[in-house]
Amino acid sequence: MPRPTAQQRPFGTSPSGEDVALWRLESGGGVHAEILTYGAVLHSLGVPDTAGDVRSVVVGLPSADAYDKAGGYFGAVVGRYANRIADGRLTLDGTTYELPLNDRGHTLHGGPEGFHTKVWEAAAGSGDDTAWVRLSLRSPDGDMGFPGTLDVRVTYTLDAAGTLSCAYTATTDQPTVVNLCNHAYFNLAGGGDVLGHTLQVDAPAYLPVDSASIPLAGAPAGVAGTAFDLTSPRVLGERVGAADEQVRGAGGFDHCWVLAGAADGGLRRAARLAAPRESRVMEVWTTEPGIQVFTANHLDGALEDAAGRPLERHAAVCLETQHFPDAPNRPEYPSPVLRPGTTAESRTEFRFPHLGGATG
Repeated sequence: MPRPTAQQRPFGTSPSGEDVALWRLESGGGVHAEILTYGAVLHSLGVPDTAGDVRSVVVGLPSADAYDKAGGYFGAVVGRYANRIADGRLTLDGTTYELPLNDRGHTLHGGPEGFHTKVWEAAAGSGDDTAWVRLSLRSPDGDMGFPGTLDVRVTYTLDAAGTLSCAYTATTDQPTVVNLCNHAYFNLAGGGDVLGHTLQVDAPAYLPVDSASIPLAGAPAGVAGTAFDLTSPRVLGERVGAADEQVRGAGGFDHCWVLAGAADGGLRRAARLAAPRESRVMEVWTTEPGIQVFTANHLDGALEDAAGRPLERHAAVCLETQHFPDAPNRPEYPSPVLRPGTTAESRTEFRFPHLGGATG
């Protein structure tokens, strides 16, 4: 079998005029990943099905400008804080910080000029069993209102078995908060909608939200007996159409599940997504305490993917491994605070067991 490889080519320019590169990682066994230096975007993830047909299982857009104009954070690494911070306000060590508001009076995914809008520095390499690209970004003190200069790295690694891993590290010179995740839109059929996909989430509870997607006060809600019970595989179309107040309010899923085994910080399975007839199967493994499931409820056909196909509602599902939304203001949640002299570290893997690789 050929060895994994990493190769670079140009991908035009960013909206600010900076050169954007595309790094293509090849597993040597039929899987490839394409990563942009703009937004650290996962632009393509080509995976064979059980018949050997290779299609990208993530939604990609045609240009950096298209990613910028689309909104939706397609494939990007979002930060400094993924998900929402209520009222754009956080208090840390007695000081209150005001953040820009970009989602119904709240701060979403680090603000309007978050990490998804930046051109990252890149270095890449390959060996006998893996190919990788490491993307680095310095976020200055006060960037989008957040305190402290934050140095961030995300390393995408593709191994010979076809597993794609995302490893994140961050350090700071002042106390701050950090919550990094990839915002890929997955469709294991390579097109159409995901309503026929099955999804399993290894979580006993989730966070109910208000009309602006901010978690309600109180303990997480148990999933048993609700539309959010995905402890065994469930057809997405049946769940996003459920007569459930939380589902109806969001137009589908846009909620954070509280993962089992979250306290130990080890790598464990969070979710299993399968295309119809299980032609492709993906498992998400992570060290993070939560996973936000978003069923692309906002898409309406006005946006086209890289192949020129309109993206209709529920054309994909996002599986965002992360800390909990609004955790900077919720002391009962796992803490996202990062202090000088320490390193924030997390890891998420996308595994494809139908290819015959290990899942444990």
